[in-house]
Amino acid sequence: MTQKDLETVVTPSLLLDLDQLEKNIQDIMEVANSYGVHYRPHVKTHKSVEIARRQIKAGAIGLTVAKVGEAEVMADAGVKDILIAFPISDTQHLERIQALRGKTKITLMIDSVEQADKVGEFFDKENPLPVWIKVNSGLNRCGVEPNEGVLELAKHIQAWASLKLEGIFTHAGQTYGAKSKAEIEKIAAEEVRIIKDSAALCESQGISIEHRSVGSTPAVKLYPNMDGITEIRPGNAVFYDMVQVGLGVAEKEQCALTVLSSVASIQTGRIVLDAGSKALALDKGAHGNDVVKGHGHIREHEDLVIESLSEEHGVIPTERTGEVTFGEKLTIIPNHACPVVNLFDYYTVHKDGKVIDYWSVSARGKNS
Repeated sequence: MTQKDLETVVTPSLLLDLDQLEKNIQDIMEVANSYGVHYRPHVKTHKSVEIARRQIKAGAIGLTVAKVGEAEVMADAGVKDILIAFPISDTQHLERIQALRGKTKITLMIDSVEQADKVGEFFDKENPLPVWIKVNSGLNRCGVEPNEGVLELAKHIQAWASLKLEGIFTHAGQTYGAKSKAEIEKIAAEEVRIIKDSAALCESQGISIEHRSVGSTPAVKLYPNMDGITEIRPGNAVFYDMVQVGLGVAEKEQCALTVLSSVASIQTGRIVLDAGSKALALDKGAHGNDVVKGHGHIREHEDLVIESLSEEHGVIPTERTGEVTFGEKLTIIPNHACPVVNLFDYYTVHKDGKVIDYWSVSARGKNS
């Protein structure tokens, strides 16, 4: 394609810095290697076949997805190992999972006896479905309680010849609510301990636990002794965003994803951008922590704050309206990259100030 300057891109647009993306992927791969574990990134952040392929090429052993639709997109792209990290049990979804098994290895999360029974009834003992138990490590979302809760569910799963228990995993998403690096370190240590102890209890009862997986972007570089853990599953680390910057996990320069916006109107006491909630989403923190200021960080004017959004408008209250010019293009680091990506059809991929490609947000809209 003919390269063009970023200044010519129509707004609002989703920009992706190719060099920084590749640095971020390589960085997390090096983290995994330093721990001696595998890397299974969560694709709900980027929903992109192109990015998934780069992660696999860098050394990822497979992918984590949140939805069957995401698994279908990634399986069609040739990914051979996919963990569905959501407690699915309805027949329509299970039928789709069964259809996928001819293309790729699908592993399903199980976190209750009731779900295990529904899934066990659907699949065939001649071709048992690989499953992992989800463990609650403090986020208090999905997941059975550690140790005895894991053992009880593991025994129940083993009673089903149509299910094959292969691992346990957890997501300590409460790291997003931490107030300090020390608190994140404490949560990370507890996350690892819970998985190790739960696996050890199962194995003491003769139940093999091959895979022991942990993962959240804030914690991924802060895990203690990882002996006995087999993989990490960070998702947001492929891009980073202002929540990660606010938590001290990343620097602004590491954020590969931005939204390009234009100054659409300058009025008395305010500047209006053409990026509203349909481009920037409404997140201002996660899991109980508000570590961001406004609705995204403007790289060109760090002192200006996008204080409010409507669907198509971003409003910056300021008496210093002369700091910007009508029609000026601004790059905004979003607060939370994951929902922002899901608002766009494609990435505008750039390198050295030039647009070099357009990548589809391949699994956008695959919310079931």
